[in-house]
Amino acid sequence: MPQCHDNPEAYFRALIRPRDDLLLQMEAEADREKIPIVGPLVGELLYILAMVTGAEQILELGTATGYSAIFLARGCHARGGKVVTLENDPAMAARARDNIRTAGYEKVVNVILADALAAMTEMTRQFDLVFIDIEKGDYIRALPHLYERLRPGGLLMADNVSYKGADPFNRAIFADPRWRVVNLYAFLPQHSPEKDAVALAVRL
Repeated sequence: MPQCHDNPEAYFRALIRPRDDLLLQMEAEADREKIPIVGPLVGELLYILAMVTGAEQILELGTATGYSAIFLARGCHARGGKVVTLENDPAMAARARDNIRTAGYEKVVNVILADALAAMTEMTRQFDLVFIDIEKGDYIRALPHLYERLRPGGLLMADNVSYKGADPFNRAIFADPRWRVVNLYAFLPQHSPEKDAVALAVRL
């Protein structure tokens, strides 16, 4: 029978894609200031999802310093895609704008200072891809708006769904026949936390 690696975490930690100086600086700041970011592995997943879905209109709920928005921008900019990202902390929104400008994506990413739930109620457009990473207890409140904001066949990715606060969301989206969802619990190097789950859901 094939054998798995004795220390799979060390093995997969060594397979993280190298990052540029800006992302490394943002990771160091996040570690120093205890800012929860998705880390390089989930960032790469966001990039891949943006690429393979051909997403041109992307919505992010929860910007923080702009780390995940940069990965999303890199996944969609070549085909003229755009990212709208919502952040309710003025200081974080300002830092995100600076980082996104440094990365060269200020024309791709629109950082909006707003409460994500309130902002979604005022939106009428639909998106190809939505990434949610706000307070986990708000996921369930966001779910009806997420359905409206995603086009049919659009992809939703939710971070931190192993948190207890995300349980109502997990159960609701699993039971809703308008969605197909899979929860992936995994080791996610430099994610916050490193052992967590993400949910991927298609809006039917």
